[in-house]
Amino acid sequence: MTISFKDKVAIVTGAGGGLGKAYALELAKRGAKVVVNDLGGARDGTGTSDAAAQVVEEIKAAGGEAMANGGSVTEFEQMVEMVAKAKEAWGGIHILINNAGILRDKSFAKMDMPDFNLVLQVHVMGSANCTKAVWDTMREQAYGRILMTTSSTGLYGNFGQANYGAAKLGLAGLTKTLHLEGAKYNVRVNSIAPVAGTRMTEDIFPEGLFAQFTPENVVPAALYLVSEDAPTNMIIGAGGGGYHAAYVTMTPGAALHQEDRTVEGFAAAWDKIIDRTGETVPQSGGEQSMAVMKALQALG
Repeated sequence: MTISFKDKVAIVTGAGGGLGKAYALELAKRGAKVVVNDLGGARDGTGTSDAAAQVVEEIKAAGGEAMANGGSVTEFEQMVEMVAKAKEAWGGIHILINNAGILRDKSFAKMDMPDFNLVLQVHVMGSANCTKAVWDTMREQAYGRILMTTSSTGLYGNFGQANYGAAKLGLAGLTKTLHLEGAKYNVRVNSIAPVAGTRMTEDIFPEGLFAQFTPENVVPAALYLVSEDAPTNMIIGAGGGGYHAAYVTMTPGAALHQEDRTVEGFAAAWDKIIDRTGETVPQSGGEQSMAVMKALQALG
């Protein structure tokens, strides 16, 4: 069955090139009306360009509908204005792909705090601003599909990207709470951890691999995660034609008797605490407390 986005309105941030452009083109090809948002800056967030307008022209030339937006995701009022224009033109907002991002890579020892803060502002606050701008509309229309962009750096770490990693794991956390708050309004929220050869990663990829990891290889996962039958609360990795799911798990752990609740007692129980046999994937933070209470009750 063909997955269609006919009659859906989608916003894609950072869509002037790379992954965002690939998402926007395929959404339009499948019938969506697309807001192509891009400040048009360089990889480090400086400068502007007409990148968004060029993507819109490409979509229109192929027979699709799109509008360009040059607003900064770090400015909430600009995102509210972007959403208002899209609603005025097309009546609603059904899909949001938070893709905009910048890099300011350095080892933590050499990193200036303004560079740390700016990366968090663009990735975390930028995604929060865009999501907040569409949230009420999606709740009111009882339909919404939101995709956050996390990263293997956020999930697993990467040397020289402390700011980026902090931001990207933050977005996975944002996904998990918004999935809970959006559930009864049919708003589904997921995260994607893409691996793609783009302007953002061209000098990071090993030579010879860049061409294999095209943005187009990430598109199937991203668009499925914002489709009508999308799951929710998933973290999906995608790149080079390979796809996987990532989970935040919890081990059964150990409940200690009162007399063992010492540093030494904890140390003695360490192997049991980290034993992954029977680990679970909690669906909310409350499950951690429930598991602790259950373990304590079992002590007798």
